[in-house]
Amino acid sequence: MLPPGSTIGILGGGQLGRMLAVAAAQLGYRVHIYAPDRESVAADVAAQHTQAAWDDEPRLAAFAAHCDVVTYEFENVPVETVRFLSGHVAVRPGGAGLEIAQDRLTEKNFVAGLGGRPAPFAPVPDRAALDAALEQIGAPAILKTVRMGYDGKGQARLATAADADAAWDGIDRHAAVLEGFVTFDHEFSVLLVRGIDGEVRFWDSPVNVHEGGILATSTLPPPRIVLDQQDEARALMARIAEELDYVGVLTGEFFTTTDGPVFNEMAPRVHNSGHWTIEGAVTSQFENHIRAVAGLPLGSTDTAALPVTMHNLIGGGIETVPDLLADPACHVHHYGKAEVRDGRKLGHATWVGTEPA
Repeated sequence: MLPPGSTIGILGGGQLGRMLAVAAAQLGYRVHIYAPDRESVAADVAAQHTQAAWDDEPRLAAFAAHCDVVTYEFENVPVETVRFLSGHVAVRPGGAGLEIAQDRLTEKNFVAGLGGRPAPFAPVPDRAALDAALEQIGAPAILKTVRMGYDGKGQARLATAADADAAWDGIDRHAAVLEGFVTFDHEFSVLLVRGIDGEVRFWDSPVNVHEGGILATSTLPPPRIVLDQQDEARALMARIAEELDYVGVLTGEFFTTTDGPVFNEMAPRVHNSGHWTIEGAVTSQFENHIRAVAGLPLGSTDTAALPVTMHNLIGGGIETVPDLLADPACHVHHYGKAEVRDGRKLGHATWVGTEPA
């Protein structure tokens, strides 16, 4: 177990790193943020901050020398960075899950190989392959870049095969995956934490609603169909975590269908749909991630009270903070980002044991 006063390094300087740093401080740890960006809302609450490129090996080596363990806050940290650091300091979780999650095609094949059920898909390495994929998958469908897409970015919808040219241009002609549309009732998350000793614990699964490709709300309790399909989805995520020898919080997104849960994607990190756990669970996803990577006993993942609603404050939505603060039942989290722009996650609000006013 990592003793209090040790330093936990975090790769990435966004709001997830910020909330991880707060959780680490509460357990007596120092945090060192490493990120290329000059502005870092995570560094604002950390003991140390290194601003350097992901491939700056001398700076990475110096960072590793200051840390007792390293983790990461988002899945687009280069795998090469994690591999380099792993030669100098323990990195938890390791690079295996990161490498899989960064490539949609690899991820889908990996999950299918473990018995999971992703949406029908076909590789689209070039424009000619898109026509062949449409013949195989059909339309409507969605075209997603193989790498670097999140929050609706790098995606284009095709109502019919006639939309192929526009969709290909819409993703800037990058290698992609064509996914068939899934008829579903709800989207839900499986949030788990796995300790160094292999113990796995799950939080209750929230139902997620997206607007414009960005998560808008996560709510509990879930409807019966989610509860009926939750165990199968959990079993798949536990197999994934075991296969990767994963340590920390791992998230999977699923659709409920008449044939059972359909896997959408996984995130090898703490996740937006788990923000409700800060006030809504006995132990938050952030604290349990720190506990896991530090080798501490895992905390209870029980839900504190129902119902729970987590609402993202996106773009101009951050201007509602004064009104939210006037609601005694609302827990407000402002990420401290200076620039307000459309589609940017600037905070979130959570209600536990009551509905939003």
